[in-house]
Amino acid sequence: MVRGMVLTANLPQLQNLIKRDSDAYREEFLQQWAHYNSLREIFHINPDDKGQKFRELLTFIAQVSPCYPNDTRDFPQHLSALLLDHFTLLSPDLRLSIVQNLVMLRNKDVLSSIDLLKTLFPLLARARAAPLRALIRSTILSDLKTANAKTKNVRLNKAVQAMLFAMLERSMDSQVVGDKGKAKADAGPDGNSGGEALWAVLLTKELWKTGVWNDNKSVAIVALGCMHPNVKVQSASMHFFLGESDDKDDDESGDEGPDIKKLQHQRVIKKKTRSGDRKLDRAVKASKKKRKDKANATTANFPALQLINDPQTFGEKLYDKLQRHDKLYSLDHKILHMQLLSRVMGAHKLCVLGFYTYIVRYLTYHQLSVTLILVSLAQSVHDLTPPDALQPVLRKLAHEFVHPGVGPEVIAAGINAIREVCRRQPWAMEEDLLADLVAYRKSRDKGVLTASRGLLALYREVNPDLLKRRERGKDASMGVGAEKRALPYGHAPKATERIEGLELLEEHLKQLRAEEGSGAEDEDEEGDWKDWDVEDDSSSSDESSAGWIDVESDGEDIMVTDSEDEGEKPPPPPKEDKPEPGPSTLMTTKILTPADYAKIAELRAQDPSSTTTSAAASKKRKKGPLVASNDDDGFVSESEILGPRKKAKADYEERMASIAKGREGRERFGSLKGKKNKDTPSSSTNREKARNKPVMMILSSGAVKGKKKASLRDKQRKLRAHIDRAKKAYH
Repeated sequence: MVRGMVLTANLPQLQNLIKRDSDAYREEFLQQWAHYNSLREIFHINPDDKGQKFRELLTFIAQVSPCYPNDTRDFPQHLSALLLDHFTLLSPDLRLSIVQNLVMLRNKDVLSSIDLLKTLFPLLARARAAPLRALIRSTILSDLKTANAKTKNVRLNKAVQAMLFAMLERSMDSQVVGDKGKAKADAGPDGNSGGEALWAVLLTKELWKTGVWNDNKSVAIVALGCMHPNVKVQSASMHFFLGESDDKDDDESGDEGPDIKKLQHQRVIKKKTRSGDRKLDRAVKASKKKRKDKANATTANFPALQLINDPQTFGEKLYDKLQRHDKLYSLDHKILHMQLLSRVMGAHKLCVLGFYTYIVRYLTYHQLSVTLILVSLAQSVHDLTPPDALQPVLRKLAHEFVHPGVGPEVIAAGINAIREVCRRQPWAMEEDLLADLVAYRKSRDKGVLTASRGLLALYREVNPDLLKRRERGKDASMGVGAEKRALPYGHAPKATERIEGLELLEEHLKQLRAEEGSGAEDEDEEGDWKDWDVEDDSSSSDESSAGWIDVESDGEDIMVTDSEDEGEKPPPPPKEDKPEPGPSTLMTTKILTPADYAKIAELRAQDPSSTTTSAAASKKRKKGPLVASNDDDGFVSESEILGPRKKAKADYEERMASIAKGREGRERFGSLKGKKNKDTPSSSTNREKARNKPVMMILSSGAVKGKKKASLRDKQRKLRAHIDRAKKAYH
């Protein structure tokens, strides 16, 4: 009895003893287990926080539960139900303690990973305390990283992705509020029921960034987030495809860094120490690096863009949402929509013609962030864009940006934007408009001159017939470089020669033959068309439209020829071209079924070499030809639109930095004159300074005037003294 009372009052001691010998202390554990069940029943009757004792009891049972698995098999479910059903009634300390105990049970393999994540995902949007939210987030990410460390855990990944899809879809039908004016100010912490959906997008982005997930399902989650009614969810999703960080939405991913101005002020008012100087230097370097990385983070996430399912529908939905809610969105958010839509259109060569009608209204030189709008316009154009849709856009650009009533920077930006559009679709330019733009090559401003010459050089290469004869240049006049000229609209440079991923299918079929024996492919040929046949939409019931009809020949052979003359012999069969070395043999030996194409897509998604090669090729920036090639990624930067500009006048910070740089290696005060070439450093004397003074400075001095007024005796005395000094110096 005494031992039980002592152990009841000291749970850490009992925990230590149970872990050493669980069978000997089973009775004491059952007493604590009964005490826990009674407290739990009381909690269900009267939901209220049970204080410190209840938290200690929960931690004790979680620690020793692996020693008594049969008795505590329902304990994890108890903790999950306590969190999910009574989350608002629990104190912050108790919530954090329960989550920590669940994580500990997962580490001890008492709780499965899926069961833990099913409990943690609903808590993300409900948790307000930063420590609890950070614990849940880190637990989810670390658990998925550990599960996919050695090999992909397909079962767990599918379950988690299904949870994330559900988190997004639960709030897809909510009302669009927007981020403009009063709606932006009145947005709550969750922002129109978007807290759960925002966490789904942020977690998917983090898992993609760390390389845990790289499949099309994770891209589909973020693509669904782009269509969410909540603007914060949209913004976080769009920044993922644009390859940029969204610090405003992702406040859990990192901080803004130290406040440099605050640290500099502290160095002024506090005691000067070397450690403080080093700390300030490190902070300044870190801040500069972060700004540089943010400035260079302009490369789109091309692997994710290529994995978008049905990009045409995705682009049309993006444009529909942009146009429908134009008055609800702020300008920054609309530009974000334009950037993503243009990237998708350029990457997949989509034709969303309404986008050009929409963007025309923003093509004015006084429009805020007009350079980003011009970048979006240029990126959306490709060789399959109809020239008729672009001609009104080019005329609007020329009318708004290229005329004498605006500054040279505006003219240069307009011509550069027109050049970037025409580089991708040269047939959008009109002859009279081109003549007006090329005439600016004689401008005195360097930016305008460079932009006009760039447009002239482009059309000398791709379509010199639009230029006047004297502007075509020698090469175009002589017919040199005709192979580089732009093809007519809709023409491809060469026919398709191979099917991407066909070699992967061939290797797959070879492995099947080796495993199942020869003939396995022929037996399953008919099954490959199963469930892929398309029913006839014709409403006619005629026998002629129902299919093929067998016709009997009455014993005579019927010869069918294409020749109009019955007496002519049928033409000989064409000679078979020998396959070039390299293409797969399946191109000439097998008719690919829809199931084969589906298998090719699956094999390409699983093959890391093809994904890496395509991603590397898409990220590579081509510098060679002026005209856009089929493999060009279509990326445009703001510097290409603005063109070369004069060096702007330095601001106060830059001038002070230049002054500080010039003072490096110098003493704080005083001149270095007379101190460089002397053994004993000293300054010059007053006599030396007087001897080297300019004449105009001493003409009005008292000494010069005194010489003119001196008597004859004074002059003789000075002359004698000079002669004596000269004699002494000579001897």
